[in-house]
Amino acid sequence: MAVIVNKNQDQNDALTQRITADLRNKMAESADVSGEKDPDMVEDSEYVKNMKHTSKFGWVWIVLIVLAIIALIIIIVP
Repeated sequence: MAVIVNKNQDQNDALTQRITADLRNKMAESADVSGEKDPDMVEDSEYVKNMKHTSKFGWVWIVLIVLAIIALIIIIVP
């Protein structure tokens, strides 16, 4: 029984490796053809098009959140 399972596992590993290699080749070919610097095309997706980068004062929000958490801890723990 263990021999059969081991053979099936070896076949699955080989298939996974072939699929992975094929996907890598296709991605490399598409990156070469398009000549883009972003091979996964995240910058071109609809989700990212209307997004804004964080402003230069984005760190202020983080500081305010941390201060609020500290204030809650001080209020709860006398």
